[in-house]
Amino acid sequence: MAAGLAERSCLELGPAARAPPRRLREVAFSPPGTSPLPLGRYGDSAGGFCYRECAQLGAATRNRFVRWTTSGDTLELVEESLDNELLNNAVRLRIQGCPLLPGGVHICEVQSHLVVLLVTVQSVHRVVLPHPACSYRSELIMESQIQSVFTDIGKINFRDPANYYLIPSVPGLASNSVASAAWLSSEGEALFALPSAAGGIFVIKLPPHDLPGTVSVVELKQSSVVQRFLTGWMPTAIRGDCGPSDLPISLSVHCLDHDAFLFALCQDHKLRMWSYKDQMCLMVADLLEFMPVSRDLRLAAGTGHRLRLAFSQSLGLYLGVYMHAPKRGQFCVFQLVSTESNRYSLDHISSLFSSQETLVDFALTSAEIWALWHNEENQTVVKYINFEQNVAGQWNQVFVQPLPEEEVTVRHDQDPRETYLEYLFMPGRFTNAAIQKALQIFSQGTERHMDLTWDELKKEVTLAVENEFQGSVTEYECSPEEFWQLQVEFWSKFYACCLQYQEALSRPLALHLNPYTSMVCLLKKGSLSFLVPCSLVDHLYLLSNEHLLMEDDAAILDDLEMSRDVVCLVQCLRLIGESISMEMAFIMEMACSRLQPPEKAAEQILEDLIANDTDNVMEDIHSKLQEIRNPIHAIGVLIREMDYETDADMERAHPLNMRMNLTQLYGSGMAVSVVCWGVCKIATIRFLICRDLLILQQLLLRLGDPMVLGGGQLFQSQQDLLHRTSPLLLSYYLIRWASQCLASDVPVDTLESNLQHLSVLELADTTALTTHKLVSSPQTIVELFFREVARKHIVSRLFLQPNTSLAETSLNWPHLITAIVADFLPLLWPSNPGFLFPECLMGSCQYTQLQEYIRLLQPWCHVNMGSCCFMMGRCYLVMGEGHKALDCFCQAASEVGREEFLDRLIQPEEGEMVSTPRLQYYNKVLRLLDMVGLPELVIQLASLAIMESADDWRSQATLRTCIFKHHLDLGHNSEAYVALTQNPDPSRQLDCLRQLVVVLCERSQLQDLVEFPYVNLHNEVVGIIESHARAVDLMTHNYYELLYAFHIYRHNYRKAGTVMFEYGMRLGREVRTLRGLQKQGNCFLAAINCLRLIRPEYAWIVQPASGAVYERPGASPKRSHDGEYTAVPATRQIEILELEDLEKECVLARIRLTLVQHDLSTAAVAGSSTPEEMVALLVRAGLFDTAITLCQTFKLPLTPVFEGLTFKCIKLQLGGEAAQAEAWDWLAANQLSALVTTKESSATDEAWRLLSSYLEHYPSQNSLYHRCVINKLLAHGIPLPNWLINSYKKVDAAELLRLYLNYDLLEEAADLVLEYVDAVLGKGHQYFGIEHPLSAMAPMVWLPYTAIDQLLQALQESTTNHYNVVLYQKLHDKLEDYHQKVSLASQDRLYRHY
Repeated sequence: MAAGLAERSCLELGPAARAPPRRLREVAFSPPGTSPLPLGRYGDSAGGFCYRECAQLGAATRNRFVRWTTSGDTLELVEESLDNELLNNAVRLRIQGCPLLPGGVHICEVQSHLVVLLVTVQSVHRVVLPHPACSYRSELIMESQIQSVFTDIGKINFRDPANYYLIPSVPGLASNSVASAAWLSSEGEALFALPSAAGGIFVIKLPPHDLPGTVSVVELKQSSVVQRFLTGWMPTAIRGDCGPSDLPISLSVHCLDHDAFLFALCQDHKLRMWSYKDQMCLMVADLLEFMPVSRDLRLAAGTGHRLRLAFSQSLGLYLGVYMHAPKRGQFCVFQLVSTESNRYSLDHISSLFSSQETLVDFALTSAEIWALWHNEENQTVVKYINFEQNVAGQWNQVFVQPLPEEEVTVRHDQDPRETYLEYLFMPGRFTNAAIQKALQIFSQGTERHMDLTWDELKKEVTLAVENEFQGSVTEYECSPEEFWQLQVEFWSKFYACCLQYQEALSRPLALHLNPYTSMVCLLKKGSLSFLVPCSLVDHLYLLSNEHLLMEDDAAILDDLEMSRDVVCLVQCLRLIGESISMEMAFIMEMACSRLQPPEKAAEQILEDLIANDTDNVMEDIHSKLQEIRNPIHAIGVLIREMDYETDADMERAHPLNMRMNLTQLYGSGMAVSVVCWGVCKIATIRFLICRDLLILQQLLLRLGDPMVLGGGQLFQSQQDLLHRTSPLLLSYYLIRWASQCLASDVPVDTLESNLQHLSVLELADTTALTTHKLVSSPQTIVELFFREVARKHIVSRLFLQPNTSLAETSLNWPHLITAIVADFLPLLWPSNPGFLFPECLMGSCQYTQLQEYIRLLQPWCHVNMGSCCFMMGRCYLVMGEGHKALDCFCQAASEVGREEFLDRLIQPEEGEMVSTPRLQYYNKVLRLLDMVGLPELVIQLASLAIMESADDWRSQATLRTCIFKHHLDLGHNSEAYVALTQNPDPSRQLDCLRQLVVVLCERSQLQDLVEFPYVNLHNEVVGIIESHARAVDLMTHNYYELLYAFHIYRHNYRKAGTVMFEYGMRLGREVRTLRGLQKQGNCFLAAINCLRLIRPEYAWIVQPASGAVYERPGASPKRSHDGEYTAVPATRQIEILELEDLEKECVLARIRLTLVQHDLSTAAVAGSSTPEEMVALLVRAGLFDTAITLCQTFKLPLTPVFEGLTFKCIKLQLGGEAAQAEAWDWLAANQLSALVTTKESSATDEAWRLLSSYLEHYPSQNSLYHRCVINKLLAHGIPLPNWLINSYKKVDAAELLRLYLNYDLLEEAADLVLEYVDAVLGKGHQYFGIEHPLSAMAPMVWLPYTAIDQLLQALQESTTNHYNVVLYQKLHDKLEDYHQKVSLASQDRLYRHY
């Protein structure tokens, strides 16, 4: 059906820009020597320039062009690209006081420069810019943003005399002609051809920009062939031999290697051709010979004529001339023909007539003419014709972008504000610039609204209209109807303002035709639109009736009869479409939006049409139907032509390893918006066609005439077609909706979060998203899809085919845009297997739009149902509706393995265990739910998945583990335990058990942990808790206490006691703090209690010997210094501890605690001290009572206690007041008997009294403690206190004497001996503990003679001391006396004995 594509109508694609108006860089200068002129003399004009290599796929200037508009003395230059976003691409150049001639902008391209030649009414200018090919290597243009050719225009010196020249006043510029031509010579000179005021042409030549030289001016005169250079104009040099009849109205130039042909279309209707090199006129042709003329036309000046040239390497030079006549015009196409004698003539190719009134512009190629008119209603009309093939002279229509409706219909059930805002800001209707200008006027200039984004503009418009509305309402109360009416009034006022500016901004100024790519554009003030070929169906439907009747049937189908049937069918559709009112159209719109069957809506519309048929449209339709030979077949042809459903998904682009120079092809915002607006236009037209086709089919069913239905065709066939048309209509409705639905701005953190979710699903790379790309305006979701995903797929299909040679590929715009749209629509087509569009929406976080898309799709589209459910689940998940999401995920599970998207979703990772597709799907969803943080849903889905994995114990284990983990996270301890016990994998079960123990301990939910039954898991639990107890810090975790409670709960008291004893021992070794010792004491008490609950014969525990290493499950093996594994000892030393041993340890622990409470500095050493070491520590701290208790418990001698106390007494006696004050602290810690004294005692007295009481209360064998006390005192040179001497005399006077002698205390020894002898003799014997003194009747007595002899010897030897001599004599005498009495007593005893 594409046979006649080249001769079909075209569509204008000019999407209304939603971005703020482009900010142009301002460059202003005033040429010296000029005087300001009024600016309103000429109207606005526009034009364009194409790079020579813009059609070459490998060129740096591919798909780039320059467009400009002039207004007064201002020139706006914009470089556009269909591939890249150009930076600094717009500049506003103002030549102050010098209005530019319309069409006075000429751009020339040389190898290294782009030269802009400007013609104003007073001057000519040259602007030299670096060529883009010099800035970038084409194969490296991979960035989405590159610099424009105008980037450095601000550095140019516009006042440089070498680059401008003032137009001389003689001969001067013609005032009634705006013709101009400019070109570069092969030597680089800039030449400007201008109409002379006296008639004819003069040429200004500027020397090359990089060489010095002078400006020259030459006049081309028809009366002379002699070259004359006018280097200095004289006032008298006025030539009157050129009458005004040869004044050029339009000038064009054709450059040769060393010459230039200058064509001048003059107001005498003649075409003159000049050779600039020879300064001679080579040809004069009277164009009136080629058109029917009247005398009036021949005499009238041809001021409206236009001239265009087109050159083809193969066909030569073509000239297109528009001859203007009142109420009509004619195009003549000529070919320049030269003879051997260097004579030239015109070969007439074609004459084409036009009834249009005002020609704005036209463009010529070697085969076509494109023309732009304004008709009598001042509406834009664009047509084109192939003058070589179209013998009948039938112009092809271009369906220009219509202006928005003049009025917006607001129903009474609608809110005016919402209705108008929706209409104003519907993508494609109004530009941002038009609304901003309207806002400025509507606000009466109170605020300046500049550079507002689409959303900001919407808010400002709402605010402005509401403020105006509120300011005008003077009544405090008004009825709802009045309020509604006032709202409509103000909103319609603002809407009219917008419409006015939209119309002004969308008015075309010129045509721009790219001869290299065949691209045709309409240039407007500040924007441009593209003309693209119309598909056959749209072409037939949009054609006016007179054109449709003249449509060449053979161009449609090979079957002539079927072609006529299709044309008649389209005529019927046109009749229906023209009869449908806005209310009827709204019925179908609402049916599609509310998911109601379109067939019912079509039936209702048909009934309304029949009921309101005042123009007998139904009769016309019926008569047209009679002309269709086979309506069923014709409808089928139409449906097939509009259906983009494919049997298999379009080839997914390979990991887009596109060649570098293809990565940005058609990637600019302009190309994206044009392609997507084209899709929107097609969807809009096709929706109307399908709507009208549904109504027509309902009419056919209603008629039921066998003749109409094609001679008894089956009713069923018509029903089938009806059910094929309905999804088609809904598909186009959906695509149209998507093309007008704006994408949401997404915060960066949301994008990052979404990327994490996609990475869990392993979809992060599939859509090739580039979320960081900057977009200047809000884009629709279709534009988003094309930009991010579809473009690369389409380019891959078009240019990366096996037999495609990129070097030879030339870009042809009509074919490419048609192919791109034709490839893009299947990617958007809802009933195709490919699912890239919803996947892109998901990847771009467009969840609201995705929800609406699926809502509109689900009731009627039965392809990708599971994928849609999955996507809807993702949307619900993001919106926080987890349970709805779970329902969707579960529904999607039934389609796993049947849909391409779900198949990609379940592809297993490398090394991942492969299970059934549905289990893989559940696994991915479980991961997603886990990442989002919805444990309840994970549990529900995992429970559902378990039923699917009945025969797969590995999957069961994974799912049970998942259920356990999330129950545990939620605090469902019992459910977590049940899941643990049901896990079929022992290793996972053990892991779960370990996690259960740790988590419940961290949460302090120990009762649950203790009370679980642990069937067949008892030893594992104990092992886990023991290993944790021995591996973690004792003070931050309570695993020992947990294990103790665990054993107590199960009445295993011995193990409970063992645990607490081990806990206490480790506390002593590892936690040397007050709190550690407190806990140690409690541990030993708990252990004792446990053993007391057991029968005595079993009241024992086993303690590993000191130095034993606990074997922790999972601990790494130990190695020696050379890296070898150390051997594990085969046996352990076992020590049995009974209750008595535990009680001793408990006492020791309590005493340690007492010591540390008294002196915290001892905590570091007290924890693991032995009883002997503890005694020393206690003595040093002054805790003598406690030390004595410890000694008695462990059966240790009290000697260290007495020695320590004695030493403290010595220190007190020798110390000062500070020592006295300090002593009261440790004295208070010991139990002293109450003092019975009236005098205040000192600390020293109390210490001595404590020592005395100890000696009294703790007697020792052989007076060991007295001896050690005295020994300590004498060793420090401290005199013995009397109480001590008296006490020891009673116990062992002889030992006291020996101690005196040991320390050389002769006087004290002598006194002691004297007293001792007297006591033996009966004088004071009770003080020495002698019960019976010397007597014949009493038991025998004795004296320590050895010690006495030593004393006597010492006294005898120290004769130098007189006192010692006296003592010696005294002692000697006393002993003599003693010996006598002993002798008498002995004799008496002997006498008595005998």
